[in-house]
Amino acid sequence: MKERGKRTLLIGLSLLVLFALWTVLILTVDVRTAGETGKDIGFASLNGWFHGFTGVHMTAYYITDWLGLVPVFVCFLFGLLGLTQLVRRKSLMKVDPDILLLGLYYVVVILCYLLFEMIPINYRPIFIEGRLEASYPSSTTLLVLSVMPTLVFQSERRLKHPGMKKVISVLTSLFSLFMVIERLVSGVHWLTDIVGSVFLSMGLFFIYKGVVLRIREV
Repeated sequence: MKERGKRTLLIGLSLLVLFALWTVLILTVDVRTAGETGKDIGFASLNGWFHGFTGVHMTAYYITDWLGLVPVFVCFLFGLLGLTQLVRRKSLMKVDPDILLLGLYYVVVILCYLLFEMIPINYRPIFIEGRLEASYPSSTTLLVLSVMPTLVFQSERRLKHPGMKKVISVLTSLFSLFMVIERLVSGVHWLTDIVGSVFLSMGLFFIYKGVVLRIREV
């Protein structure tokens, strides 16, 4: 178990380093104007080709926007769990450490989203309802891939029924895959925006998971 926690942390840190390097490449490699917004974009040839290949599908965009409420609901459920423990145990320090860390982890995810909204790296390839919006990393992808794996991880830790664990794992994986693919083909993000979001969200999740595993080892 000791090595598992350490290894998971190293994976998370490596993914965050990869995200940082990916961001630098986006800012420096093949930066040219692309898309209808007239903004410069890194990896312009690759992004332009993929955007032309998929086209724009606003139905997929709206579906994934609404389904983005699912991970928000998951956050709410774990927040309710933490609040219930706090009320019953009458002390914040008696709330399960992995739940406290989960709340902190969700705050970090939100801060990452706000940071890239304030310091946009890329803009969307199209205008959304006449507005120019930041696009890197994909916020919906970040939300889904940061939150939904915590549902699987916490289910494995807290549920006793193996069948229920399996069902949650399969359904969550299918939902996450669907959301990423639909967001990718919707045409409202560049390909590199999705890739960057995968690096960031998985890096953050593995760090959270690694810290929890290390706590169990102490």
